[in-house]
Amino acid sequence: MTQHAFPLDRTVVVTGAGSARGIGRTVVRRLAAAGWNVAALDIDADAVIEFAKEVDKEVSTTVIGYGVDITSPESVDVAFTAIEAELPTVVALAHGAGVASPVPFLDVTLAEWNRVLDINSTGTFVVNQRAIRGMVERGLGRVVNLSSASAQIGGGTYSKTPYSASKASVIGFSRSVAREVGKFGVTVNVVSPGPIDTDIMGGTLTDERKADMARGLLVDRVGRPEDIAAAIEFLISEDAGFITAAVYNVNGGLVVN
Repeated sequence: MTQHAFPLDRTVVVTGAGSARGIGRTVVRRLAAAGWNVAALDIDADAVIEFAKEVDKEVSTTVIGYGVDITSPESVDVAFTAIEAELPTVVALAHGAGVASPVPFLDVTLAEWNRVLDINSTGTFVVNQRAIRGMVERGLGRVVNLSSASAQIGGGTYSKTPYSASKASVIGFSRSVAREVGKFGVTVNVVSPGPIDTDIMGGTLTDERKADMARGLLVDRVGRPEDIAAAIEFLISEDAGFITAAVYNVNGGLVVN
């Protein structure tokens, strides 16, 4: 395998960057400030485009927002084609787009099951495949997919069975893809968050709910989006080239391997 050096002018694609209190926006801000050009993707085109314009004014790199339906190969291809035309070489993907599902198992309908699996599992496949094709051709790539502690402990956070199943699939998927593309200079890893103070936990967390969640952790607080963004920044760095098929448990000790 030929090892390719990181280009000085490089782009990372970040999915799930539309939510005002989501992990994706924190990832975009951190990576843009660290010298990455950023393509910010979300199903909410208006929100992500306006957010990207805001960040673009604050940094020396370029940040552009794109509306995309990650379950649609056609929509994803249109977005990536535009990214490849408008931004420097895509070196990394931070895929965090997903949906929650707090519905109890016996109340889950097939429609709800399919909704969650379509976005969290199929969406991961569609985005990864389109991004990794280009990385393999260029002989360099870093992919980080977001799973969840819910996948490892069977729920117990906020979301339940469809979410846990879909996020468990992200781990198996990422490890399998890592086996196939490592020889082309592409790494694929997983960050598995525990309780993070975002709206995916059923809305803004009260101080009382934060304290209750923290009682199940080895540290004295719930996580912040910055905790996840820091792990992603490292895993897409040039220094992380010997790390692949790994699951980083950024969860305050909720899951102990």
